[in-house]
Amino acid sequence: MVTGEARPREPEGTGHAVNGPHALLERIPLAIRMGFYSFFFLGLVLVALPWLCYRLDVALPAWHMEIGWWRLAGVPVFLGFLAAYVYCSYELTSRGRGAYVEFDPPSKFVAEGPYRWVRNPVAACVVGMVLGEAVAFSSTGIFLLFLSGIPLAHLQVVFIEEPRLRKRFGPTYEEYLHRVPRWIPRRPGKGPA
Repeated sequence: MVTGEARPREPEGTGHAVNGPHALLERIPLAIRMGFYSFFFLGLVLVALPWLCYRLDVALPAWHMEIGWWRLAGVPVFLGFLAAYVYCSYELTSRGRGAYVEFDPPSKFVAEGPYRWVRNPVAACVVGMVLGEAVAFSSTGIFLLFLSGIPLAHLQVVFIEEPRLRKRFGPTYEEYLHRVPRWIPRRPGKGPA
């Protein structure tokens, strides 16, 4: 198990951590913050954007590709990724002692549970849920959303999340980067995880 505490920034000469918006957020119970973030994020990514993208199928019927009864396969794909999302989110939130959004991150580094197998299971699950919706609705528009979500998730991880985690957790995170794959799960090796 590899864990590490975030190193809070301190103003020079004060010996105290910087107070700011994060201090205000910490006054709100974590369960309420997580419920709020999940409701709005999942509402945007799994309801609002797919609904807009489905309008492409309506506006351009020639683009719509009906897959018939194969649509049923989208339901277990969506539900499987949703269950994995809930599990991974719970693990990160409970073990990391904080939310999993960039502006309200966990205070502890988590390399346990699903995070031993893959570094970004939450983002991968969101993209997988969109794929499940695309199949369930037999929607070209939602499928295009899924395809665009892959590079967007990758760019967000590479250019925003990983640099912030490197800064917050230093060598602990660097070692984790070398040991655990970014997207494709791999069975953890023997020894300390």
